[in-house]
Amino acid sequence: MLDPEDMHAVADGIEVVATAGDADPRNAPPLLVLDRLRGYLDAQHIGLGPISWRRIGEGQSNVTYLLRRGDATVVLRRGPRPPLPRSTHDMRREASVQRMLAGAGIPVPRIRAVCTDESVLGVPFYLMDHVDGHIITGALPVQLTAPADRLRISELAVEGLATLHAVDVGRESFASLGRPQGYLRRQVERFTGLWDISSTRVLPEVRRLSAWLGAHLPQSRGAALVHGDYRLGNIMFADGATHIAAVLDWEMATLGDPLADLGYLTATWSTAAAAPTPIELSPVTALPGFLDREGLVEHYVKLTGADVSALPWYQALALWKSAIFCEAIYTRWLNGERPDDTTFAPALETGVPRLLEAAGAVAVTA
Repeated sequence: MLDPEDMHAVADGIEVVATAGDADPRNAPPLLVLDRLRGYLDAQHIGLGPISWRRIGEGQSNVTYLLRRGDATVVLRRGPRPPLPRSTHDMRREASVQRMLAGAGIPVPRIRAVCTDESVLGVPFYLMDHVDGHIITGALPVQLTAPADRLRISELAVEGLATLHAVDVGRESFASLGRPQGYLRRQVERFTGLWDISSTRVLPEVRRLSAWLGAHLPQSRGAALVHGDYRLGNIMFADGATHIAAVLDWEMATLGDPLADLGYLTATWSTAAAAPTPIELSPVTALPGFLDREGLVEHYVKLTGADVSALPWYQALALWKSAIFCEAIYTRWLNGERPDDTTFAPALETGVPRLLEAAGAVAVTA
């Protein structure tokens, strides 16, 4: 929910790194350059006067700000500071995907503008409408504490995924998202290659799991729109959790095997029975009343009729991939490219091996 008291009012013309924990602008480029941003907002006819802002979201990759200017409230989303790995953090594509999904009836924020002029903030970014609602991660809103609320939140998360996977991707507008044929093999090959360019240490389990995943590829049973990071922290619930107000963070959306999303959702869903990993970013789901991982799968099968007999493979894939992109974050931190990060990235020294261990444990059951 928008809290005006948390907004930071900053005089026009000042260049800042826009949170107290961000890097010193003398050593790293600022994430927000307010005089340039004000000029861009002027050109887009978005608000008048000085900009108030605050950083929102718990993403560890792209950066999101809530901006308020006069009577206008918008959300700005940009990639991290360069250098950026090739084909990642593509804000232009992400905005295009959201426009496409809005036309298909998926709840996403309306895109207001896309800026490709890197002289404004140093990277492309886009602006979207602010959607009022609750993102549930570490704690429940006070009005959503009953066991029935927890069950409803769990079921809505699964129902949102089933709705996404029911989108007709045969329409011509979705063809630009990717080729569903060979999706799983490409995922294994791509992330194996990413480890080679993102890590400075040797963890043999990465190669062992890569070989196992490649040797045991399941047969995909249909193509669907795949979110790529579908978890509770990327779902915004309306007041009272009556419905999903918006699904967020579409950077990795593509066409592929829908069970990849289900595997990721269940692998990142915290439960009291399992040891936590760095990608369990919504520990609230370990509370009594939430569906456990098996309950999520049962609800998805009830809604879709999907054959989930191979789901452990997809869960192992999710954990293994997560280890690799977490390693990239850890390496950027070691290189001084995440100077504002004092908690998440340092913990990945041991967190990445834990993810690989969890992936291996799931693979044994597949």
